[in-house]
Amino acid sequence: MTNSNRSRLISRFCALILLATLAPAKAQMAKAAPPDAQAKRSPLLAALQVELERSLKTLGTLDPQAYFIGYTVTDTQRINVSGSNGALLNSDEGRNRWLEVSVRTGSYGLDNSHKVGERQMQSGGPGTAVPLDDDADVLRRAIWLETDKQYRVASQALIKIKTGKEVKVETAEGRAPDFSREQPHTYIGAPASIAMERKPWEEKVRAYTKSFRASTAIINSIVTFTAQAQSAYQVTSEGTQLQFGQIRYRLELFIQGKAPDGMDIDRYYNFDWVNPTDAPDDNAVYAAATTMRKELEGLVAAPINDPTVGPALLTGRAAAVFFHEVFGHRAEGHRQKDVTEGQTFSKKVGEQILPEFLSITDDTTMKKLSGQDLLGYYQFDDEGVPAQRVSLVEHGVLKNFEMSRSPLVGFPRSNGHGRRQLGATPVSRQGNLIVQSNKTVTNTQLRAKLIELIKTQGKSYGLLIDDIAGGFTFTGRGQPQAFQVLPLVVYKVFADGRPDELVRGVDIVGTPLAALTKIVATGDTPEVFNGYCGAESGSVPVSAASPAILTSELEVQKKESSTDRPPILPPPAHDVVKAGGQQ
Repeated sequence: MTNSNRSRLISRFCALILLATLAPAKAQMAKAAPPDAQAKRSPLLAALQVELERSLKTLGTLDPQAYFIGYTVTDTQRINVSGSNGALLNSDEGRNRWLEVSVRTGSYGLDNSHKVGERQMQSGGPGTAVPLDDDADVLRRAIWLETDKQYRVASQALIKIKTGKEVKVETAEGRAPDFSREQPHTYIGAPASIAMERKPWEEKVRAYTKSFRASTAIINSIVTFTAQAQSAYQVTSEGTQLQFGQIRYRLELFIQGKAPDGMDIDRYYNFDWVNPTDAPDDNAVYAAATTMRKELEGLVAAPINDPTVGPALLTGRAAAVFFHEVFGHRAEGHRQKDVTEGQTFSKKVGEQILPEFLSITDDTTMKKLSGQDLLGYYQFDDEGVPAQRVSLVEHGVLKNFEMSRSPLVGFPRSNGHGRRQLGATPVSRQGNLIVQSNKTVTNTQLRAKLIELIKTQGKSYGLLIDDIAGGFTFTGRGQPQAFQVLPLVVYKVFADGRPDELVRGVDIVGTPLAALTKIVATGDTPEVFNGYCGAESGSVPVSAASPAILTSELEVQKKESSTDRPPILPPPAHDVVKAGGQQ
């Protein structure tokens, strides 16, 4: 999840901030590349492997036995430039290396990660920083200490788990193995690195944010440029040896205003790219900024929409977030296994959960959709399993789950969706969620169908959800199985032909099983959202793509509002009263 007042990451609470991109898209598949012909094996891998073999030789003979050991060093180089209201806020760059050690005691069937009832065993912590120098002796010393720490925690956890199993009744889901057996993989790719000057981006963020000062409705503006190169070096006791890197660039635009009643009005926009030559030019950025400004000015003056239930049309961007929240999180494999989860879909494999004209895949091998970079692409997941295309729903019927190396009964293997933020424990997460339909009409025809539904239901208007900030969902058994999607731009569409009316203060709410069955048709032009999703294993980059959808029934509520009022005085540059007298 990116910057948001909903950035609290708690168990079974999944939050997504997806900032809209411009181009509509058609699917194109791109497979992970073969090993780089000129890539050289880093000395880091040799140091990791030597210490792995030394540790396993001893820890693999102890009681309890360390049956699996994995080492990952992640080298991250990051450049940040941000500005606000025409001035530079921050400009820096840095580099660090982080070591993560995974030690599993017991066996694939029962190990220290096993959850007994609602109790999750303590882990050994997020890892430790290691030097940037390729000094094998220094690195091995850090690995030695971290491995010892992780083994001690894992061995104590397994003892407690075995004791717990004697007094607790296991569910069918809990009887699945704790860790899957996977084939080892070797891949030696080129590490990622960035060489660029920050000064041009410093000038750009000054200029981009200065352009927002022309509007009296904009209270604050922030533009942030980020470049990140991340290289992973991984070895495991199963024989996996990986070396690969990935570079991402992002430009984020954010503006904020306030309605007369105190409601905060936000507009976002972002550009994502992986090739430096694909950076947006100034014309594209200023065009986005102009659209944001006009929409914010309209929203500040717009009336608040009342809570309603009725027909609605979600553009492709909004629909993509809808499917991510309503369906995607509930198709993550670990949620079917955890007895504290709602397990919405755990018993529904082979059953129809969507209209038969809809199919959904999660394909992390896809780099692009019609030339647009997808944030959910990667070569290997964070457990060393290759990225894969997973068919989750075929013609409305649930077929599969996004799987990490935590197996389910009937799903014994990972399909490359074990993911985590650096320092967290991987769990099954979404990557590139792609919705496809074989019941499409043009977007113009879809709007006509919306008006037809409004009339049929005897309503005076329906809603057009045109842009969206993100959303969140609760999946735990102890909470209502509900979701909330946070639109930014919403219009009333009237049955009598009146012009659409911009409204504000709309949040989409509902329950997943009911909401998914109300979709009656889709548009013919898929659109992509890129963003960051926060859940149990931290914030991970994701993409979602969908055509526009028409739903016969969508419930909306009033957005949470602030008691603060807009500033009493206008911005200094727009005040008619200047120092020294009246103008």
